[in-house]
Amino acid sequence: MTDKKTSDQGILWEVFVQSKPGIAHKHAGSLHAHDAEMALKNARDVYTRRKEGVSLWVVPANAITASTEADADSFFDPADDKVYRHPTFYTVPEGVKYL
Repeated sequence: MTDKKTSDQGILWEVFVQSKPGIAHKHAGSLHAHDAEMALKNARDVYTRRKEGVSLWVVPANAITASTEADADSFFDPADDKVYRHPTFYTVPEGVKYL
């Protein structure tokens, strides 16, 4: 039986693309590769064929730690009582990009 994270195709990598300088990288998808260099080249070929990005990140999927749906209520509940964290309390200065 083959591990879902590792196979003869290599390990699973998550790909993040920055579409323009100064904005955040966004998750674009996943791919398999044997090492980081191969993952980066494959990500370039698959996710930026039409010049959709200026920067790529590749991260081994097994290096990502994530919360679970089952823990969502207790994990995110403390943020409910902090209304000052909502952007409605702030004014955005003129000239600010990518907010």
